[in-house]
Amino acid sequence: MDPVVQLAARLAVAALFAMAAAHKLRDAAQFRAQLAAYRLLPERLLGIAARTMPVAELAIAVALLVPAVAAPAAAAAAGLLSLYSAAIAINLRRGRSSIDCGCGGGGTPLSQALVQRNAALLVVVVAAGSEAQPRPLVWLDAVTVAAATGASLLLFHAAALASGGRAARTARP
Repeated sequence: MDPVVQLAARLAVAALFAMAAAHKLRDAAQFRAQLAAYRLLPERLLGIAARTMPVAELAIAVALLVPAVAAPAAAAAAGLLSLYSAAIAINLRRGRSSIDCGCGGGGTPLSQALVQRNAALLVVVVAAGSEAQPRPLVWLDAVTVAAATGASLLLFHAAALASGGRAARTARP
């Protein structure tokens, strides 16, 4: 894989995981309530999970920025995304689509679109964890990485809008 594609994927996934962690850390009580609404964990584990998940997301975001550990960080990101998708799918199967997903600031109900968004994001995560072919990078590569990273984040935001998220429609500082 070209190093520009891999680097842009790493930066985009790192930014998304950092934003997700920040959202959860900003309102820990709300996130705990969102997690409880899934009805997948026993009450005694909710607090631990609510504290651990954003820390894991933040650790993944930071690790994706370190080339030596980017591949395992991408594998961890894929694992978390798969876990989140499974939790959404289980609740959709139960007919519980009115739950706030807990993935972006509130107001996004569970939907098949969220599962599809996560599947698309998994493709980017695979690119982030792939081995890049070594080649010298030039100034145009930096411009390309910045543009591709920005475009990826805009696409993710558009997917959030399409899946009905109130938070995606609300400007946040």
